[in-house]
Amino acid sequence: MTAWMTACRIGIVEDHTVVITGLRQLLDGEPDLDIVAAAPTVGELLDSGVGVDMAILDLRLPDGSSPAANVADLHAAGITKVLVFTSGEEPYLVRTAARAGVLGVINKAERDSVIIDAIRTACRGEMVGSLDWAMAVDSDGEFTAAALSPRQREVLSLYASGESAARVASLTNLSTDTVNDYLGRIRQKYAEVGRPASTKTDLYRRALEDGWLPFPRRRRK
Repeated sequence: MTAWMTACRIGIVEDHTVVITGLRQLLDGEPDLDIVAAAPTVGELLDSGVGVDMAILDLRLPDGSSPAANVADLHAAGITKVLVFTSGEEPYLVRTAARAGVLGVINKAERDSVIIDAIRTACRGEMVGSLDWAMAVDSDGEFTAAALSPRQREVLSLYASGESAARVASLTNLSTDTVNDYLGRIRQKYAEVGRPASTKTDLYRRALEDGWLPFPRRRRK
């Protein structure tokens, strides 16, 4: 451990205490890896004021935040080393995080030694190789983000969240015809990148995938 002058200060963003406890126990015998903070959301981790070198991030959090937004908030706060720690049951969330600029993805079911090595690698600021990460990167071409304008994103967010076209028009001070025109252009842009969205349900999924809508809140068990 002579290469390490100080321990890497790690912050965990996870709302299940059993996972946090497990990580603390796992790293207890690793003097170069020090968990200094844990919180159920990125906002609460940042509000704690604890200095963190690297963040371990769960993909689905209780505040419904998207991986892209969470990674962006961590990066803006100077925490550029982010490792995703996931159960791997939602590949599109992994793809979203991959596009956002995380160092890698590690599955919670991996062997202890693999998890420790991944955390140590991320603390060095190096990319973490894993099957989950490779699958996310390899399939990323299928999920090219549609280049939506700010106004189109606003219309999509409102419409995909359940509002009618007429209600979206009222909320945005647009005419219903203009809203429908926007929706047509949005569908065309998604079709052009190979992600068709012919129905309202499809648009809802695309809005989730691209981070324009918050993910459904996870029920606490």
